[in-house]
Amino acid sequence: MSVTALTKTDSGGASVALLEAIGDAFNRHDVDSIIDFFAEDGSFDNAMGPDIHGQRYIGKETLRAFFSELMRTCPDIQWNALDNRVDGNKGFSEWRRQCTLPNGEKQDWLGLDIFTFRDGQIVKKDTYFKNVI
Repeated sequence: MSVTALTKTDSGGASVALLEAIGDAFNRHDVDSIIDFFAEDGSFDNAMGPDIHGQRYIGKETLRAFFSELMRTCPDIQWNALDNRVDGNKGFSEWRRQCTLPNGEKQDWLGLDIFTFRDGQIVKKDTYFKNVI
């Protein structure tokens, strides 16, 4: 399904169907599709990092490098969507993320992505999570 078919122009392009398609691309580990959802100037604020906003990645090539490495180091990574909602140009995706690191350590997180959309593309993906221990 095309991004155009998933978006509504009156809300910056945000829709629950678009959030579901983004989640599907992540679960397929399809980095090319993931990157296609981002605007050229799109950014991702990872929950972990040295700044108040975590670690920020800006631009398609930087995002491609980050997500490619994530998929390489966590080959079994999956996000189970718990709830997806849209309000204006914002999308909210609540999820449970699980993966196994190369050293065998299991990660199990509950989290939330807050997306900001413009013209059907992600201009900002801001991630928050809790470790499940």
